[in-house]
Parts: sequence; structure tokens; C-alpha cells
Amino acid sequence: MGTGAATALQGRASHRWYWAVIDLAVLAIAVFFAALLRYDFTFEQVFAPGVRELTALALGAHLVIGILIGPYAVGHLRGSYEEIADLVRTVVAWMVPLQLLSVLGPWSLGPRSLPVLAGAVGVLGMFGARFVLRAVRSRIDPAVRATSRVLVFGAGDGGRQLVRALVRGHSRVAPVGLIDDDRAKRRMRIDGVKVLGTTKDIARVAEETEATTLAIAVPSAGPDLVRTLRDTARRVGMRTQILPPAHELLGTVGGSDLRDLDLADFLGRRPVELDATAITNTLSGRAVLVTGAGGSIGSELCRQLSKFGPDRLIMLDRDESALHATQLSVSGQGLLDSDDIVLANIRDAARMIEVFEHHRPDIVFHAAALKHLPLLERYPEEAWKTNVLGSLNVLQAARHVGVNTFVNVSTDKAANPTCVLGHSKRVTERLTADFADKDAGTYVSVRFGNVLGSRGSVITAFTTQIDQGGPVTVTHPEVERYFMLIPEACQLVLQAAAIGRDGEVMVLDMGEPMKIKEVAETLIDLSGRQDIEITYTGLRPGEKMSEELFAPTEDKHGTDHPLVNSVGVPHIAADEVGSVLHASPKAAADWMESASAPTTLAKTS
Repeated sequence: MGTGAATALQGRASHRWYWAVIDLAVLAIAVFFAALLRYDFTFEQVFAPGVRELTALALGAHLVIGILIGPYAVGHLRGSYEEIADLVRTVVAWMVPLQLLSVLGPWSLGPRSLPVLAGAVGVLGMFGARFVLRAVRSRIDPAVRATSRVLVFGAGDGGRQLVRALVRGHSRVAPVGLIDDDRAKRRMRIDGVKVLGTTKDIARVAEETEATTLAIAVPSAGPDLVRTLRDTARRVGMRTQILPPAHELLGTVGGSDLRDLDLADFLGRRPVELDATAITNTLSGRAVLVTGAGGSIGSELCRQLSKFGPDRLIMLDRDESALHATQLSVSGQGLLDSDDIVLANIRDAARMIEVFEHHRPDIVFHAAALKHLPLLERYPEEAWKTNVLGSLNVLQAARHVGVNTFVNVSTDKAANPTCVLGHSKRVTERLTADFADKDAGTYVSVRFGNVLGSRGSVITAFTTQIDQGGPVTVTHPEVERYFMLIPEACQLVLQAAAIGRDGEVMVLDMGEPMKIKEVAETLIDLSGRQDIEITYTGLRPGEKMSEELFAPTEDKHGTDHPLVNSVGVPHIAADEVGSVLHASPKAAADWMESASAPTTLAKTS
């Protein structure tokens, strides 16, 4: 044990003994005060032998019981529910026997009701001592010790927990006031910290309290509110921090949960309500295989899947370093010695059959793909080999072993596609529909847009450019894209797998699209570097001004989940795709474009 840890333990132990002494003094006073009440303030009788004997017995019993099972056995947060419960348990443990002894015993312990009355007064006195300590600390510590003065927005559950954590944590961060737009809370106090106004009063309150930080303690705060509060705080020179969404918090809120704003706070933090029962019924006790397990989506899928109790989770990727990172994040160890870690390339048809025969998965999430649009425009045959033929290899291996559920992870670029990436993924959606038509298992595709934080995303590129001093390059000032958080997307992929309709494409609700220019401006703003410029490079070949989630020829249908819709997709014969040979990369691009054309789809359907 380190010196710091040992010192902390010694400090907590010494505090327990200090409070044992205080409680014994309070209890002694309580016995004599109860006797004074019982004898109608006749002081001569208060110090009678029976009262003194009761005092000695009560003090001795309280100390022994308190050390064995009471508040002095462990280090409690002072005034916490657990400490109060231990105090009551300790007092009751000696009060009941002494009361019986007073009534039935051969000698006098003062008035017969004295043990119960003394115990009750003693408990109240011990509570009072702790309340006074907390009140003094809440009023003195913030003013005297604070190096950072925090104005907390939100007097609800999040605000209450945050204020109490800061007040009782004895840190150098002190709450100096609360802001809440609910007029009913304008007189509220939390551990001595008052509600001082509403959003429009932030500037005035910040000046009066000399606050240096505005802490947003509303875990459900939407992007408009976050932006308004951030702009208001900036005008008066305050830093802005925020509590994470409720589903990211573990246990009670603490000061350490506060973090600086990031892009996700400005894109929306809507909670995703999952049908956990349906997902659990789909996954629990099953063998689940994830292709592309080392990628941004695949790795998060693995982390989400592990929570639903699969019998086995088989993680497949061709990148050994990415597999190592995923295993570390899922299991906490990265030895790469598990049979469920599979190094393989989906382009290898024979290898896919070998893997599927060995592991016999019940459910497959197919997330392996090439995804960078400009590269695939230059090398379209690579998209053909991986996204089309590689997916066909995985589909054939799944059918070979009789997979129950197959989920193909697609992209919004497959809706009315205009680029090689979109064309290749559209063909994959059609292939998945073909296997649904011919196989007993359920085969579905899941389509969604950009995810924040994925490797190689526009967010990563912008962040790197800002770190390097700029400029930030945007293709066009009006170009816009859908964005979603990786965990949110993966949760909905799991939901889609549970409710997926055989042969259809499940389309996730991506919210409202956001202009890429605004994303760049927000990232520059968050960096604090106002000297970064934005330059426009023009749309690249195959890029749209705005992405679409549904093609004009597709009919959207609702599902059992409000954030998941579905569309029918015409199948394309696997044998036809597998037999095609391309004479050149351009021929591969032309074939995929032809197979994705709306006229072709209409004829096929």
C-alpha cells in the first residue's frame, strides 16, 4: 500500500474515533437531559445513583456495539443514510435491553422510561451534531477554499447530486449558485447553495458570485439549450462544462463527471429506448459472429453485444492490431489467444467456409467493408472485391452452416447511389435480399449515415487540420450530412436485428442533417483557436450535396421501433454476381452502377 493510501486510511480511522468521542459526550448529556425532563427539572434527583448507573451502562454498551456493528466499524460519509442507519441500529441495540432491565431488573436505573427517552434524545443529538457540521462546511468551505467557483445550471436530480458532491467532497471546486428556468424552484436551496435566477440572469449572477465555470447539470440537455448556455457563458468569460447523458453515468453524479463540451453536445443527445427483452431473446445464449470487428462500427457492436449474454462472441477481422484493440475493450485483456479471435479476410471464400464451419454462428453481423469514397472512386475494383464479392463470401458461408439471422451493415450512400461506395453497398443490399428469398434464416440490411468518431471520418480530418493550424477543408458551403453517435447507431443495429423483416433494409432515423461547414465551425470554436480558416475545395466525383436515407423509388414502412423504418429491396441473383468477371476497374464500376440503377431495380422487382 502506498504512503498516500495509508495516510488516507489512518485519517478516516481517526475521524471515526473523533466521532465516537463526540457521540459518547452527546449521549451522556442526553441521559441527564432526559432525566431532567422526567424529574420536572429537579436537579437533586437528576444525579441520583440509578441515573449515573444507566449513563455508565449506556456509554459502555454504545461504544462496544458501535465498534462491532455500528458507525465506528467502517468509515461513513458523514451524515449519510448508511451512517444514520448504523447510529439508530446501535442505539436500539443497547436501549431495548436496558429498558427491559429497568422494568424487570432487581435494581433501579432511574425512572422506568428513562432508557427509551435517553436513547431518543441521544439519537436526535447525534443527528444534530452531524447536521451542524454539514451546514458549517457548506457555508464556509466554498467561500474560503475554492479556486474554481461553479454556477450550476439545473436544480433537478442532476443538479442536486452535483452540488452535494461538490459541497461534501472538500475539493477546490465550489458551487456558488444555481440557475433554473422553473420559477417554482426560485427559493430552493441545496446544501446551502441557492437558486439565484433563470437563464436570462446568468450574466448578473456570474458577476455577483464571481463564478468562473457554468456547469450544465441537465443530462437530457438538447443542442439548442447547450449552444445558448455556452454562448451566454462565453460572453461573461465563463468556461462551460456539462454532465454526460444519463445513460452514460454510473451510479450517482460526482464532480469528476463534469467534462468540457464536445461536438456530440451540439448534434443532439437523444436517448435511444431499446426493447432490451427482444434483443436479449435474439442474442442470449447464441453464438454471434462479427466481421470487421476491428473497425469503428464493428468494435462498438462487439462491446454492445457482450452486454446481452451471447454464448460466444466471435470477432473476425483482417487487421491484427485492430483485433487486439477490440479484444482489450471488450474483455479487458489483449492476449489474442482466444479461439473466438479470428484473423481472416472476407475476400477469401474458402477461409470464410472454414471459419463458419468451425464456429457455427447463429447470428452474423457483417460490418467488414471498404468505406472511403475518394479511394474507391479511384480503385473501384477494390470495392467490387471487398464490398461485393467479400460480402457474397460471407453470405454463402452463413447459408452453408444455416445461420439464423444475418445482418448486413449498409450505408445511406446505398439509397439512390451516385458513387462507387454507394453502388457497391446497394448491390450488397440486393444480395442480402436474394439470400432472404432462398434461405430459411432471416437476412436483413441496416442503413445509416455518418457516425461521429469513426476512423477516417470528416470529424477526425477536421480535428487533425485544426491541430496543425489549419486551414480546414470543406468541399462546399452548402453540403450537409446525417450524423449519429457510434453507440447510438450500434444500439439501433441490435434493435433492427431483433425486429428485422426478412429481405428488407432497416433504415435508422438519423435526425436532421447538419451542414459540414457548421460542423467545422463548431470544432474550431471548441478548440479555442479563432485564427483557423475554412477553405472550400469543391465536391469530389460521386459526392452528393445532401445524402438520402431513402431512394425516390422506395416505399418507407414503420416498424415496432419509432427510430427504425424499413424499405423493400429487389434481390439480385448470387450466382449472377459470383460469375461476373471484369476486364478493367472501369468495367467493375460500370457494372455496379448498372446493377444499382433505379430502372434495373424496377425491372428486377
